[in-house]
Amino acid sequence: MVFVKIVKNKAYFKRYQVKFRRRREGKTDYRARQKLITQDKTKYNAPKYRFVVRVTNKDVICQIVTSKIIGDNVMAAAYSHELPRFGLKTGLTNYAACYATGLLLGRRLLQKIGLDKKYEGLKETDGSLESKDKDALTGKNRPFKCYLDVGLARTTTGARIFGALKGASDAGLYVPHNERRFPGYNKAKKSYDPKVHRERIYGVHVAKYMKSLSEKSDEQYKAVFSKYIKEGVDHKSVEGLYKKAHAAIRANPASVKKENKRPEGYVQKRFNRKKISLKQRQLRVQAKKEKLMKKIQAGQE
Repeated sequence: MVFVKIVKNKAYFKRYQVKFRRRREGKTDYRARQKLITQDKTKYNAPKYRFVVRVTNKDVICQIVTSKIIGDNVMAAAYSHELPRFGLKTGLTNYAACYATGLLLGRRLLQKIGLDKKYEGLKETDGSLESKDKDALTGKNRPFKCYLDVGLARTTTGARIFGALKGASDAGLYVPHNERRFPGYNKAKKSYDPKVHRERIYGVHVAKYMKSLSEKSDEQYKAVFSKYIKEGVDHKSVEGLYKKAHAAIRANPASVKKENKRPEGYVQKRFNRKKISLKQRQLRVQAKKEKLMKKIQAGQE
Protein backbone atom coordinates (compact mmCIF):
# COMPACT_ATOMS: atom_id res chain seq x y z
CA MET A 1 0.00 0.00 0.00
CA VAL A 2 1.50 3.37 -1.09
CA PHE A 3 0.86 6.54 0.93
CA VAL A 4 1.06 9.91 -0.85
CA LYS A 5 1.96 12.91 1.28
CA ILE A 6 -0.54 15.75 0.89
CA VAL A 7 1.54 18.90 0.36
CA LYS A 8 -1.24 21.42 -0.24
CA ASN A 9 -3.19 20.73 2.92
CA LYS A 10 -5.44 23.06 4.93
CA ALA A 11 -2.45 24.71 6.67
CA TYR A 12 -0.86 25.46 3.27
CA PHE A 13 -3.94 27.30 2.01
CA LYS A 14 -4.24 29.24 5.27
CA ARG A 15 -0.77 30.67 4.62
CA TYR A 16 -1.25 31.11 0.85
CA GLN A 17 -1.02 34.73 -0.30
CA VAL A 18 -2.58 35.81 -3.57
CA LYS A 19 -0.25 37.71 -5.91
CA PHE A 20 -0.97 41.29 -6.96
CA ARG A 21 -3.73 41.70 -9.52
CA ARG A 22 -1.44 43.03 -12.28
CA ARG A 23 0.97 40.13 -11.62
CA ARG A 24 -1.90 37.65 -11.98
CA GLU A 25 -2.91 39.35 -15.24
CA GLY A 26 0.72 39.24 -16.46
CA LYS A 27 0.89 43.02 -16.94
CA THR A 28 3.56 44.16 -14.45
CA ASP A 29 7.01 42.90 -13.57
CA TYR A 30 7.12 44.06 -9.94
CA ARG A 31 10.81 43.25 -9.47
CA ALA A 32 11.72 45.57 -12.38
CA ARG A 33 9.20 48.18 -11.20
CA GLN A 34 10.68 48.25 -7.69
CA LYS A 35 14.14 48.94 -9.12
CA LEU A 36 12.78 51.74 -11.32
CA ILE A 37 10.75 53.56 -8.66
CA THR A 38 13.03 53.18 -5.60
CA GLN A 39 14.83 56.46 -4.97
CA ASP A 40 18.03 56.95 -2.93
CA LYS A 41 17.44 58.29 0.58
CA THR A 42 20.08 60.95 -0.06
CA LYS A 43 17.82 62.47 -2.76
CA TYR A 44 15.57 63.91 0.01
CA ASN A 45 12.13 63.07 -1.40
CA ALA A 46 13.07 64.16 -4.97
CA PRO A 47 10.83 62.34 -7.49
CA LYS A 48 12.32 59.67 -9.72
CA TYR A 49 10.99 59.82 -13.29
CA ARG A 50 10.40 56.97 -15.74
CA PHE A 51 10.24 57.22 -19.52
CA VAL A 52 7.49 54.66 -20.19
CA VAL A 53 7.23 53.21 -23.72
CA ARG A 54 4.49 50.81 -24.81
CA VAL A 55 3.92 49.66 -28.41
CA THR A 56 0.50 48.21 -29.27
CA ASN A 57 -0.86 46.88 -32.58
CA LYS A 58 -2.12 50.31 -33.65
CA ASP A 59 -0.42 52.86 -31.40
CA VAL A 60 2.82 53.92 -29.70
CA ILE A 61 2.45 55.31 -26.17
CA CYS A 62 5.18 57.40 -24.53
CA GLN A 63 4.80 58.87 -21.03
CA ILE A 64 6.87 60.54 -18.32
CA VAL A 65 5.70 59.01 -15.04
CA THR A 66 6.60 59.46 -11.38
CA SER A 67 5.39 57.15 -8.62
CA LYS A 68 3.73 58.22 -5.37
CA ILE A 69 2.11 56.33 -2.50
CA ILE A 70 -1.35 56.98 -3.93
CA GLY A 71 -0.31 55.79 -7.42
CA ASP A 72 1.52 56.84 -10.59
CA ASN A 73 1.41 60.45 -11.75
CA VAL A 74 1.78 61.11 -15.52
CA MET A 75 3.57 64.42 -16.15
CA ALA A 76 3.30 64.33 -19.95
CA ALA A 77 2.22 61.89 -22.64
CA ALA A 78 2.50 61.55 -26.42
CA TYR A 79 0.89 59.08 -28.80
CA SER A 80 1.62 58.08 -32.38
CA HIS A 81 -2.03 58.73 -33.31
CA GLU A 82 -1.15 62.44 -32.86
CA LEU A 83 1.42 62.28 -35.68
CA PRO A 84 -1.08 62.92 -38.55
CA ARG A 85 -1.27 66.48 -37.19
CA PHE A 86 2.44 66.81 -38.03
CA GLY A 87 2.20 65.28 -41.51
CA LEU A 88 2.67 61.54 -40.78
CA LYS A 89 -0.60 59.82 -41.71
CA THR A 90 0.66 56.27 -42.32
CA GLY A 91 3.01 53.78 -40.68
CA LEU A 92 2.19 54.88 -37.14
CA THR A 93 3.80 51.89 -35.39
CA ASN A 94 7.13 51.46 -37.23
CA TYR A 95 10.58 52.44 -35.91
CA ALA A 96 10.46 55.94 -37.45
CA ALA A 97 7.04 56.58 -35.84
CA CYS A 98 8.43 55.47 -32.45
CA TYR A 99 11.30 57.96 -32.85
CA ALA A 100 8.87 60.76 -33.77
CA THR A 101 6.63 59.95 -30.77
CA GLY A 102 9.63 60.02 -28.40
CA LEU A 103 10.73 63.33 -29.94
CA LEU A 104 7.21 64.74 -29.49
CA LEU A 105 7.10 63.75 -25.82
CA GLY A 106 10.55 65.16 -25.10
CA ARG A 107 9.82 68.55 -26.68
CA ARG A 108 6.35 68.68 -25.07
CA LEU A 109 7.71 68.01 -21.58
CA LEU A 110 10.59 70.50 -21.88
CA GLN A 111 8.15 73.15 -23.11
CA LYS A 112 5.92 72.41 -20.10
CA ILE A 113 8.72 72.83 -17.52
CA GLY A 114 10.38 75.77 -19.33
CA LEU A 115 13.64 74.08 -20.44
CA ASP A 116 12.89 73.84 -24.18
CA LYS A 117 15.09 76.86 -25.05
CA LYS A 118 18.06 75.68 -22.94
CA TYR A 119 17.98 72.06 -24.15
CA GLU A 120 17.09 71.97 -27.85
CA GLY A 121 18.66 68.56 -28.51
CA LEU A 122 19.59 67.52 -32.06
CA LYS A 123 17.58 69.22 -34.82
CA GLU A 124 18.76 66.70 -37.40
CA THR A 125 20.24 63.44 -36.15
CA ASP A 126 22.81 61.30 -37.95
CA GLY A 127 22.17 58.26 -35.73
CA SER A 128 25.28 58.78 -33.59
CA LEU A 129 25.17 58.43 -29.81
CA GLU A 130 24.68 61.84 -28.21
CA SER A 131 26.71 62.34 -25.01
CA LYS A 132 25.65 64.97 -22.49
CA ASP A 133 28.18 67.55 -21.33
CA LYS A 134 29.44 66.78 -17.80
CA ASP A 135 29.19 70.46 -16.80
CA ALA A 136 25.54 70.51 -17.91
CA LEU A 137 24.74 67.51 -15.69
CA THR A 138 26.13 69.17 -12.56
CA GLY A 139 25.35 72.85 -13.17
CA LYS A 140 22.19 74.92 -12.67
CA ASN A 141 19.01 73.94 -14.59
CA ARG A 142 20.30 70.45 -15.33
CA PRO A 143 18.63 68.40 -18.09
CA PHE A 144 15.49 66.48 -17.21
CA LYS A 145 16.61 62.99 -16.18
CA CYS A 146 14.40 59.91 -16.57
CA TYR A 147 14.93 56.15 -16.85
CA LEU A 148 13.62 53.93 -19.63
CA ASP A 149 10.72 51.67 -18.61
CA VAL A 150 10.05 48.98 -21.25
CA GLY A 151 7.54 46.93 -19.23
CA LEU A 152 7.38 43.31 -20.42
CA ALA A 153 8.79 44.03 -23.91
CA ARG A 154 11.84 42.09 -25.10
CA THR A 155 14.92 44.31 -25.21
CA THR A 156 16.39 42.91 -28.42
CA THR A 157 18.84 44.88 -30.56
CA GLY A 158 16.93 47.16 -32.93
CA ALA A 159 13.60 46.96 -31.04
CA ARG A 160 11.18 49.83 -31.61
CA ILE A 161 11.21 50.92 -27.96
CA PHE A 162 14.80 52.08 -28.47
CA GLY A 163 13.60 54.27 -31.34
CA ALA A 164 11.39 56.14 -28.86
CA LEU A 165 14.39 56.35 -26.48
CA LYS A 166 16.55 57.89 -29.22
CA GLY A 167 13.78 60.38 -30.06
CA ALA A 168 13.46 61.50 -26.43
CA SER A 169 17.26 61.80 -26.10
CA ASP A 170 17.51 63.87 -29.30
CA ALA A 171 14.66 66.07 -28.02
CA GLY A 172 16.81 67.16 -25.05
CA LEU A 173 15.92 64.70 -22.27
CA TYR A 174 18.66 62.92 -20.35
CA VAL A 175 17.89 59.17 -20.53
CA PRO A 176 20.98 57.14 -19.49
CA HIS A 177 21.75 54.64 -22.27
CA ASN A 178 24.42 53.36 -24.66
CA GLU A 179 24.50 52.21 -28.29
CA ARG A 180 24.40 48.43 -27.69
CA ARG A 181 20.67 48.03 -28.42
CA PHE A 182 20.42 50.46 -31.34
CA PRO A 183 20.11 49.21 -34.94
CA GLY A 184 23.60 49.08 -36.45
CA TYR A 185 25.36 47.63 -33.41
CA ASN A 186 27.43 44.50 -34.07
CA LYS A 187 27.75 42.34 -30.97
CA ALA A 188 30.57 40.17 -32.38
CA LYS A 189 32.74 43.11 -33.47
CA LYS A 190 31.48 45.41 -30.66
CA SER A 191 31.09 48.21 -33.18
CA TYR A 192 28.29 50.65 -33.96
CA ASP A 193 27.33 51.97 -37.39
CA PRO A 194 25.22 55.17 -36.96
CA LYS A 195 24.28 55.19 -40.69
CA VAL A 196 22.14 52.06 -40.21
CA HIS A 197 20.37 53.72 -37.28
CA ARG A 198 19.83 56.93 -39.27
CA GLU A 199 18.08 54.94 -42.01
CA ARG A 200 15.60 53.57 -39.46
CA ILE A 201 14.95 57.01 -37.95
CA TYR A 202 14.09 58.58 -41.32
CA GLY A 203 12.24 55.54 -42.71
CA VAL A 204 14.84 54.82 -45.42
CA HIS A 205 14.44 51.08 -44.77
CA VAL A 206 10.71 51.46 -45.61
CA ALA A 207 11.56 53.40 -48.79
CA LYS A 208 13.99 50.68 -49.91
CA TYR A 209 11.38 48.00 -49.38
CA MET A 210 8.78 50.08 -51.26
CA LYS A 211 11.13 50.41 -54.22
CA SER A 212 12.08 46.71 -54.33
CA LEU A 213 8.46 45.57 -53.99
CA SER A 214 7.22 47.93 -56.74
CA GLU A 215 9.86 46.51 -59.11
CA LYS A 216 9.08 42.93 -58.11
CA SER A 217 5.26 42.87 -58.08
CA ASP A 218 2.93 45.80 -58.71
CA GLU A 219 -0.09 44.00 -57.21
CA GLN A 220 1.72 43.14 -54.00
CA TYR A 221 3.07 46.70 -53.76
CA LYS A 222 -0.44 48.15 -54.03
CA ALA A 223 -1.74 45.70 -51.41
CA VAL A 224 1.03 46.32 -48.84
CA PHE A 225 1.41 50.09 -49.32
CA SER A 226 -2.20 51.00 -50.13
CA LYS A 227 -2.35 53.70 -47.44
CA TYR A 228 0.95 55.22 -48.61
CA ILE A 229 -0.36 55.33 -52.19
CA LYS A 230 -3.62 56.91 -50.99
CA GLU A 231 -1.64 59.70 -49.26
CA GLY A 232 0.57 60.17 -52.34
CA VAL A 233 3.76 58.90 -50.66
CA ASP A 234 6.35 57.01 -52.73
CA HIS A 235 9.87 55.74 -51.94
CA LYS A 236 11.44 59.05 -52.98
CA SER A 237 9.41 61.20 -50.57
CA VAL A 238 9.58 59.07 -47.39
CA GLU A 239 12.76 60.58 -45.90
CA GLY A 240 11.63 64.15 -46.61
CA LEU A 241 8.26 63.40 -45.02
CA TYR A 242 9.88 62.43 -41.71
CA LYS A 243 12.21 65.44 -41.76
CA LYS A 244 9.23 67.77 -42.19
CA ALA A 245 7.39 65.97 -39.37
CA HIS A 246 10.36 66.41 -37.00
CA ALA A 247 10.53 70.11 -37.85
CA ALA A 248 6.77 70.49 -37.26
CA ILE A 249 7.04 68.72 -33.89
CA ARG A 250 9.80 71.08 -32.80
CA ALA A 251 7.82 74.12 -33.98
CA ASN A 252 4.74 73.32 -31.86
CA PRO A 253 4.77 70.17 -29.68
CA ALA A 254 1.86 71.24 -27.45
CA SER A 255 -1.12 68.91 -27.24
CA VAL A 256 -4.45 69.94 -28.79
CA LYS A 257 -7.71 69.27 -27.03
CA LYS A 258 -10.29 67.44 -29.13
CA GLU A 259 -13.39 69.37 -30.07
CA ASN A 260 -16.75 68.08 -28.91
CA LYS A 261 -18.47 66.83 -32.06
CA ARG A 262 -21.86 66.33 -30.41
CA PRO A 263 -24.60 68.75 -31.54
CA GLU A 264 -26.12 71.32 -29.21
CA GLY A 265 -28.85 70.02 -26.96
CA TYR A 266 -27.49 66.46 -27.08
CA VAL A 267 -28.69 64.38 -24.12
CA GLN A 268 -26.68 61.33 -23.06
CA LYS A 269 -28.75 58.15 -22.98
CA ARG A 270 -29.00 56.51 -19.58
CA PHE A 271 -29.46 52.78 -19.14
CA ASN A 272 -29.28 52.88 -15.37
CA ARG A 273 -31.44 54.67 -12.84
CA LYS A 274 -30.45 58.18 -11.84
CA LYS A 275 -29.26 58.50 -8.24
CA ILE A 276 -31.73 60.17 -5.88
CA SER A 277 -31.35 61.54 -2.36
CA LEU A 278 -32.73 59.99 0.86
CA LYS A 279 -35.57 62.53 1.04
CA GLN A 280 -36.57 61.78 -2.57
CA ARG A 281 -36.62 58.03 -1.79
CA GLN A 282 -38.82 58.60 1.28
CA LEU A 283 -41.27 60.71 -0.76
CA ARG A 284 -41.34 58.01 -3.45
CA VAL A 285 -42.19 55.34 -0.88
CA GLN A 286 -44.88 57.56 0.63
CA ALA A 287 -46.42 58.16 -2.82
CA LYS A 288 -46.50 54.39 -3.47
CA LYS A 289 -48.20 53.78 -0.10
CA GLU A 290 -50.86 56.41 -0.83
CA LYS A 291 -51.51 54.91 -4.28
CA LEU A 292 -51.86 51.44 -2.76
CA MET A 293 -54.25 52.68 -0.04
CA LYS A 294 -56.45 54.34 -2.67
CA LYS A 295 -56.69 51.03 -4.59
CA ILE A 296 -57.64 49.14 -1.41
CA GLN A 297 -60.31 51.72 -0.53
CA ALA A 298 -61.70 51.63 -4.06
CA GLY A 299 -61.92 47.82 -3.88
CA GLN A 300 -63.78 47.89 -0.56
CA GLU A 301 -66.37 50.31 -1.88
